[in-house]
Amino acid sequence: METRLENILVDYRGGVAVLTLNREKQLNALNRSVFADLEVAFTELAGRAEVKGIILTGSGQKAFAAGADIKEFMNFDAAQARALAANGQRILKLIELCPKPVIAAVNGFALGGGCELAMACHLRVASENAVFGQPEVSLGVTPGYAGTQRLVQLVGKSKGMEMLMTGDMVKAEQAERLGLVNYVVPQERLLEASLELMGKITRRSPVAVAGVIRCVDAFYQDGVDGFATEVEIFGQCFESQDFREGTQAFVEKRQPAFPGK
Repeated sequence: METRLENILVDYRGGVAVLTLNREKQLNALNRSVFADLEVAFTELAGRAEVKGIILTGSGQKAFAAGADIKEFMNFDAAQARALAANGQRILKLIELCPKPVIAAVNGFALGGGCELAMACHLRVASENAVFGQPEVSLGVTPGYAGTQRLVQLVGKSKGMEMLMTGDMVKAEQAERLGLVNYVVPQERLLEASLELMGKITRRSPVAVAGVIRCVDAFYQDGVDGFATEVEIFGQCFESQDFREGTQAFVEKRQPAFPGK
């Protein structure tokens, strides 16, 4: 990272950037400063050709991110609350639209804003001690960072509504059964398993992977025709160097070396 971040550690594993929320004593709770760092990190990394993927995790073994920093906003009025939610949604949308694949490596609690942050990532790998939930109703408030939107997309309306209205938490194995996470692994293998999954993706065409991200997101955007978006992206791929390399490698029966262009 060219920019110094106050709340996030950055480590590079080959072409993969590993971002670690670094507020372990606060269980990596999300505040405005953390969101500002997330915006800077994802904006910079999205534009760096040498970065093929991003893994987001939390420091320590207790929490990925145990929600928002409640003390920061407990005295807000309605206008301040709307601004807070709109800003959080904007930054999480930036993550969701990142052209690089983004995996959340969820270690421990992913509650409230932490669950919303994990859901904004493209894929989720959870440790066996991970716990997910949107407990905001217990505080007299709704989720504000698109939790009501993404949770029902991932687990379905009925179960999503139940989780949102009861505030109940689900453990890792149940989260996997619901489709909230892709894999559950032992705590000590969390980063390794996330890197293995990322490796499968980064061996594919970066142009095509970025296209998949755009097409899938288009399906969920109001006023956007996801089917038409797929047709357009499909056509664009035919003009890429990745397509020429991928098809040539197939004909020559060898592994492709995608240039990412």
